[in-house]
Amino acid sequence: MLGVSESAISNAESLIWLAQAYVWVGAPVAAVFLLWGIDRIDHSARGSYLFRLFALPGVVGLWPLVVTRWIWLELRGADRHGSG
Repeated sequence: MLGVSESAISNAESLIWLAQAYVWVGAPVAAVFLLWGIDRIDHSARGSYLFRLFALPGVVGLWPLVVTRWIWLELRGADRHGSG
């Protein structure tokens, strides 16, 4: 196989699987956050649907940070005016 070991292929397959799993978790998180959650933590985001489309890839990529921050703001009781 062109000098590529089976362990190298196995490692590459594992990395691909992890990346796919990360996106498979991030996509629904992004959908829920951008459709429902963003309005709860930032009132100025209401009606900004084009912004949500542009933010989608970033939220998918940063979903652990988004979830952590969203939970923190919900538990803290964000002031609901976009400055939390």
